[in-house]
Amino acid sequence: MNVLLLGASGRIGQRTATELLSRGHAVTGVSRSGTVEGVDDDAFVAVAGDATDPDDVAKLAAGHDAVVSALGPSDGDSPDVLTAMMEAVVAGLRRADVDRLVWTGGAGGLSVGPETLLIETDDFPEEWEPVARAAIEAYDILSEAEDLEWTYVAPAALIEPGERTGEYRTADRELVTDEEGDSYISMEDFAVALVDELEAANAVHTYLGTGY
Repeated sequence: MNVLLLGASGRIGQRTATELLSRGHAVTGVSRSGTVEGVDDDAFVAVAGDATDPDDVAKLAAGHDAVVSALGPSDGDSPDVLTAMMEAVVAGLRRADVDRLVWTGGAGGLSVGPETLLIETDDFPEEWEPVARAAIEAYDILSEAEDLEWTYVAPAALIEPGERTGEYRTADRELVTDEEGDSYISMEDFAVALVDELEAANAVHTYLGTGY
């Protein structure tokens, strides 16, 4: 598959690029600067792009089989950039006639109980709320794009660099927790989940939670 990877220079983006390449996919990695550190493969090309510009997204996406987004606010960005990115990517894919999109979303909008989202719990960090609410708004935009074959994949409540085990669980719109009630996934295994869903397309039009 020929994949356009948005946000390729970030920690999740780099790991997703590595996972895609290990499975034989060709990857065009997009960052603001046009450089992606830590990825060295003949099937990888790094390019500069603006994910808030639908025309730029359309040009970048043209000729690709699918788009994977690991986009997120950079330091100094307003959380609202997430909704601007979502609007631009959806519009750009339509213009490029590319309909497969796997988006790295947020866990804040996942259910943790009857009519309760993670973001609504007392333990949710206050400093994370602006980004979490922007991510939910971005999902709302994506959920209306019925003409695209999208999947919104969210990590567990805690995601950190770690080990690639290839093991994880998923749930439709629910936070994935272990037997102790903890919600965790390594960035490496989250990248596995992203690429698995890209290849299998088992959760199209789904807000998918991941975790151990």
